[in-house]
Amino acid sequence: MADTSAKLVGPDLTKGIVATLLAPGEKLLGHAHGEPVMLARVNDEYFAIGASCTHYGGPLAEGVLDGDVVRCPWHHACFSLRSGEALRAPALSPVPTWKVERRDDRVFVSTKAERDPLASTYPIASDRLSTVRNVVIVGAGAAGSAAAEMLRRCGFDGGVAMVDADPGSPYDRPNLSKDYLAGTAPEEWISLRPDGFHAAHRIDVIRDRAASVDVQFRRVLLESGEALPFDALLIATGAEPIHLPLPGAERPHVHYLRSLTDSRALIAAAATATHAVVIGSSFIGLEVAASLRTRGVDVHIVAPESLPLERVLSTELGGFLKSLHEEKGVVFHLGRKPTAIERDAVVLDDSSRVPADLVVIGIGVRPRLDLAERAGLAMDRGIAVNEYLETSVSGIYAAGDVARWPDAHSHERIRVEHWVVAQRMGQTAARNMLGARERFDQVPFFWSAHYDVSVNYVGHAERWDAVRVDGAAANRNIAVRLEAGGELRALATLFRDEESLQAEIAMERSLSLDSRP
Repeated sequence: MADTSAKLVGPDLTKGIVATLLAPGEKLLGHAHGEPVMLARVNDEYFAIGASCTHYGGPLAEGVLDGDVVRCPWHHACFSLRSGEALRAPALSPVPTWKVERRDDRVFVSTKAERDPLASTYPIASDRLSTVRNVVIVGAGAAGSAAAEMLRRCGFDGGVAMVDADPGSPYDRPNLSKDYLAGTAPEEWISLRPDGFHAAHRIDVIRDRAASVDVQFRRVLLESGEALPFDALLIATGAEPIHLPLPGAERPHVHYLRSLTDSRALIAAAATATHAVVIGSSFIGLEVAASLRTRGVDVHIVAPESLPLERVLSTELGGFLKSLHEEKGVVFHLGRKPTAIERDAVVLDDSSRVPADLVVIGIGVRPRLDLAERAGLAMDRGIAVNEYLETSVSGIYAAGDVARWPDAHSHERIRVEHWVVAQRMGQTAARNMLGARERFDQVPFFWSAHYDVSVNYVGHAERWDAVRVDGAAANRNIAVRLEAGGELRALATLFRDEESLQAEIAMERSLSLDSRP
């Protein structure tokens, strides 16, 4: 959640504009009745919708029109111009729509309409709708919560049970290492839905742990002893931090960050900390470093790499992120590993000691696979699923960090640990549970925030044979293309939102982007 208030700019659309002011495929920002409104033209039709993305309030008028869909420039959510519906995560709620009237040579925006976030907007005609009466979802994170909501949006009126012992879930996990940890996001932004939302939409959130899956009798057994029968099951158990087996790692000033509880504990520790050591230059490690620096804590980063995230984002962006953090006062100890954590310091493998009254370990996560393994599902460094996200057992699906699927773009089986990907997988899995038979072929997307800089990344490149750079990271204007065999596998950008969106659209349509000089 985010503050979606915006200063009113542009024309008052209730007074009308000349119709020819907008050419087909164009949009403009205006306002109506005191609210920002985006007016768009598709061929000879005009549409008006709320101008702010319902995810973090991104400016939709700065996004990209794709037919009768607008894509948000910040985090690539998609909205229908016709209905305002949130077609693609990370936005989960629709934007309001406004009635548009053409009178002679002018276009006027008049009355506003809003819809319930879980209104039935994805009707599915399938025999499975009559045979699936109970759906169980294990995990209330990105994939699980998005799936539960999508079931209702598809018109499913059977039982939906979401099992997760994590108090407060579902919540906005990406914010835990970003603005929330930095102290710039208020508490009310963290919950994805207000109190009572799930009960109002008959989504039963069960605060328990799934002990096992009885495949033969189609039920999930909980640690409390309760058994939940299912006709369709989604395993969305997510991932957990990799723990570092170091002497002193159990000390009370050593933290990991995954849950809301973890983030709150880290915030409390940062309130009295002077010197922090972050072990790991992963995305989570760098974001934690940025947030702690925002709180005024001295931060050192220890990592074995020569550059942070070089193997993910390229040398160019890895070097830029290192410089950016150094400008903010972060000290790097690269090419080094910790050997012990003492009461007031971290000892490195060159015997040096880095002062620390707060230690955060962020060296990656591993998927929670125990439940699926005990159920006898096929595994492939994750839960093996097909293009419909169905596992080796009919009617059992997997989504999010645990699922490895055949990616149509990289032509490989991949597993991706990103929030937006997990949400979109959960939405697709939900529709397929009801018989949609929809391939999951969306291009992976993630963003990573560092102070006032956000890296946007579309695609997936575990390896590449060519890096093509346009612009300069130092100028905060760069696009880095990671290619394999002459094909674009991923595009990482700084402050090139439209280019990032266009790359996503092109990759989804299996088109090659034009070569750059």
